[in-house]
Amino acid sequence: MLPQAKLDILIARHAEIEARLAGQNSPDDFVKLSRELSDLGPVVDAIKIYRAVGSELKDVEALIDDPKTDSEMREIADSERHELIERLEKLEKDIQLELLPKDAMDERSVILEIRAGTGGDEASLFAGVLFRMYERYAAKQGWKVEIVSASEGAVGGYKEIIADITGRGVFAKLKYESGVHRVQRVPETEASGRIHTSAATVAVLPQAEDVDVVIKDEDLKIDTMRAQGAGGQHVNKTESAIRITHMPSGIVVAVQEDRSQHKNKAKALALLRTKLYDAEREKLDSARAADRKVQVGSGDRSERIRTYNFPQGRVTDHRINLTLYKLPEIVAGEALGEMVDALVAEHQAALLAAQNSDAA
Repeated sequence: MLPQAKLDILIARHAEIEARLAGQNSPDDFVKLSRELSDLGPVVDAIKIYRAVGSELKDVEALIDDPKTDSEMREIADSERHELIERLEKLEKDIQLELLPKDAMDERSVILEIRAGTGGDEASLFAGVLFRMYERYAAKQGWKVEIVSASEGAVGGYKEIIADITGRGVFAKLKYESGVHRVQRVPETEASGRIHTSAATVAVLPQAEDVDVVIKDEDLKIDTMRAQGAGGQHVNKTESAIRITHMPSGIVVAVQEDRSQHKNKAKALALLRTKLYDAEREKLDSARAADRKVQVGSGDRSERIRTYNFPQGRVTDHRINLTLYKLPEIVAGEALGEMVDALVAEHQAALLAAQNSDAA
């Protein structure tokens, strides 16, 4: 059974926000209240429908129990009763999911980091495949992707690539992508046609906001340099590349993607802020830190969350034992959502089971 008192509180809060939005608000308050109203809207609508269906079910059951009801009407009412019970059960499950504790970071944009692991040139090529997969998936979600820094592989792909993915709810969808991704395929350069196995690591970090991390100017060492191109050639003659060292933590970030030194500095500071914020989160949440270390590991082939088998056209997520024979569609970003949705559903099921266990 759903906690009716909690449902009443949600309905009351929804009405309160509507009333406040009708009055005078500062721009910041208006944005916050509008976002909360948007979040509460679906669950409040579901609660109202749930209660209306529950009331309708009581009326039907009263009709069935009434001795004055003739047999034909009782049969119709009984059929309707079964339909209402099924609908009520579905609504109850939907509301339970809405009431699950939310990760405070779920609405954040993210920093996506992909690094080639075991496998040499093939690992760099695979890192490129993964980046394009996320880039296309992000485009389908209406998110914006901007490369922060990239180190290209000798024959293509990336040794490392870091990108901003901005939009609403990015972390909620992509947080399950952190870990080692393994690929099995025949390299184009392999004459004997043997299947090679290589790997790349993916890390998804929620972006920090200005209020999350305070960075003091005196803690920063900022170096400017000329941006480097492939083979060490200068891609421009001005010192537009920026490297920032945060002395207290030892964290170093470098950005050279833009020709503007000002823009590169802004990107580097945003990246530094996110790295400092993530480091602080890991200190405060040792369980999450341990989990991240286990998931991402060293990039070794044996540590993996997902395998992309090109000869068989399949992708397997080992955490939930899900295999989809849709490899071309997944790496194209079109069917990645199926994998993401399955991981979200599994996480929700685990939360529900824990919640029901605590309530028992």
